[in-house]
Amino acid sequence: MVKTASKQPKKQKHVPLRTCISCRETKSKRELLRVVRTPDGHVAIDATGKKSGRGAYLCARRSCWENAIKKHRLEQEFEVAISEEDRAELDAYIATLPKDEPIATVAGKSQPTRKKGNDNSASV
Repeated sequence: MVKTASKQPKKQKHVPLRTCISCRETKSKRELLRVVRTPDGHVAIDATGKKSGRGAYLCARRSCWENAIKKHRLEQEFEVAISEEDRAELDAYIATLPKDEPIATVAGKSQPTRKKGNDNSASV
């Protein structure tokens, strides 16, 4: 007897998702950058994603990093004050990120917003 291989669709590989602590967008783990609080209390960027310690994820956008530093999101996540050395390291990394592109509007004009709900302008 000849066995015929049944052609079943391949299962999609599981993609781990993480949430940016600044903008709260959920993206794949590989799209975000990991910052880690090491067991000795230092805060550092984890390029490999494998350092031991408490991790938090941020987008690779400068606005997310600046917002996270300004609003103390990293300190809230890690429950530790960031030392001057660690802060300088993070600031140096932020300086290497490209500036965000402004969101383009259609023909240079913003679209008017409408309130949702009942429209009472057409009364009988």
